[in-house]
Amino acid sequence: MEGSNYSEHIIIDPNVRFGKPVIKGTRISVFDVLSWLANGMSQEEILQDFPELTGEQIRSSLAYAADREHKLRIA
Repeated sequence: MEGSNYSEHIIIDPNVRFGKPVIKGTRISVFDVLSWLANGMSQEEILQDFPELTGEQIRSSLAYAADREHKLRIA
């Protein structure tokens, strides 16, 4: 994500959601955000339903997923 670092918004804490990546300061996982987007929710709808989130956090979830995908290697 050009000009932004998703690590400012995404954390992995073994004591939160079983160590899955979550939005900092919440228990909302990256998977949750990606699932909502994949199921057709718009960023605006997500922000209405979860006012504790920001647009930048949603974009950081996408950037995190893109980075993970980029780093996958077939053995």
